[in-house]
Amino acid sequence: MKYQGVIFDLDGVICHTDKFHYQAWKALADRMGIYFDGEINNRLRGVSRMESLEIILERYGGTLTEDEKIKIADEKNERYKSLLAQMDESDVSETVSSTLNKLREAGLKLAIGSSSKNTRLILNRIGLGGFFDAISDGNNIAFSKPHPQVFTLAAEYLNLAPAECLVVEDARAGIEAAVAGGFDSAAVGDAANDERATYRLKSFSELIDVISTNLLF
Repeated sequence: MKYQGVIFDLDGVICHTDKFHYQAWKALADRMGIYFDGEINNRLRGVSRMESLEIILERYGGTLTEDEKIKIADEKNERYKSLLAQMDESDVSETVSSTLNKLREAGLKLAIGSSSKNTRLILNRIGLGGFFDAISDGNNIAFSKPHPQVFTLAAEYLNLAPAECLVVEDARAGIEAAVAGGFDSAAVGDAANDERATYRLKSFSELIDVISTNLLF
């Protein structure tokens, strides 16, 4: 069996919180008089909170101390968390739910590998708080994607080697992280155009075909 575990990015793969990130960052940028749009927001995908702030501050004319930056990032996160209260189990599509259950039935170990520090909060909101065998997120990593640490730790928590795991990602930074960590990857969404991905999927459900090809069903 080639794959014994699957490691999923959270946002954009299991569920979608892009609109909440956008709203929270946009409110902050507007308050500070910084131009912000969807194209800039797309650059923040798979990137840590502080690194995201640095991208936004590229258009800021002033100077901020590190403490001020931390305070601003915390302000954004509090607004973001308040928006997450709108989420519930309906934010997990039937396709995602069905595919996850089939992978579980096949005996695979399943983990989350996300740069978000709000991973557990989101999983609880969408009814998947206790579903995954391991969670590696922004609270236990020193380096965010495209560094592979979030995935290597997830594999470690599953007691598996990178070669035994498949990473599922929707961001190019995530695919880069998977490659750097020695993982095969399945790309969905925007990342499906990334030629570095081992598998470029048109839909989440194609994961079943990937696993079937590797003799797990």
